[in-house]
Amino acid sequence: MNSMVSLTEQAVCVAPVGDRCGEGPVWHAGEQALYWTDINRFLIHRFDPRDQSVRSWFFDEPVTAMVLTDRDDTLAVALGSRLIFWKPASDERREHGFRLSGWPAVRLNDGGTDPRGSLWLGSMRNNVTRDGRSVEAAGTDGILFRIDSDGRVSEWKRDIGISNTLAWSPDHARFYFADTLANKIWTYQYDKATGSIDGERIYLQGFERGLPDGSAIDSDGYLWNCRFSGKCIVRVAPDGHIDRMIEMPVTNITNCTFGGADYRTLYVTTASSGAPAEERLSGGLFAIRTDTAGQPENRFRTFA
Repeated sequence: MNSMVSLTEQAVCVAPVGDRCGEGPVWHAGEQALYWTDINRFLIHRFDPRDQSVRSWFFDEPVTAMVLTDRDDTLAVALGSRLIFWKPASDERREHGFRLSGWPAVRLNDGGTDPRGSLWLGSMRNNVTRDGRSVEAAGTDGILFRIDSDGRVSEWKRDIGISNTLAWSPDHARFYFADTLANKIWTYQYDKATGSIDGERIYLQGFERGLPDGSAIDSDGYLWNCRFSGKCIVRVAPDGHIDRMIEMPVTNITNCTFGGADYRTLYVTTASSGAPAEERLSGGLFAIRTDTAGQPENRFRTFA
């Protein structure tokens, strides 16, 4: 392992919103703003770094993930039970058509768009009650889905505890996926021509600092994995060795994405649920200036 670099003093809480489970950060380059969710409060937030303002919208189900689409004014939003299209400027919401079989016993969780414009969504046994309380996550009910631009849905992996970390390497040759409960991150060969994945192998497993939650990948192909209950982010090299560990000032680190005009600001979501009472900034949105640039978000190709 290389010498670890501590960036605790550079992790700045830019929005102390107290999310029960902040998640799903996505940088909107056109707006120069960050969107993210609070799963348990059924919220989407928008942070504008120019004036440090936050705006929030309420939904009727847990909001678990969102991605940019090929329409700059429209986001694709994963709710607990289904996928919708949402226009923040007007708050217009319309159904995509994909609905998760088994809701509310199971729900959607993390998601991401691949280089060819297909949306990948993972599911899990539902751990959020109708009133937003958290219950213990368990089971292996999760499925990894791919939703293509023509609406076709395919399944790529089953028997998942908690689906997390959907990321593609800069050269589009590799796909990364995690099961939080198994404490494993896998890597796959990714075929951009067909959108298929194969050749599953372990990328990182058994790391003792927390459990793998969401991740971002930088322009050098290193994965920045958030560690739930681990109070850190680990930067993992393409060959699977831990290059760096970034200490965080709160315990439950949930997800991250690169943003800013130069993509050198790592925005990090966190969760207050289950955090120590003395962590007043738990559930806040953090920003870290990095020495490595990230990549622009892939966009989901719409068809409606």
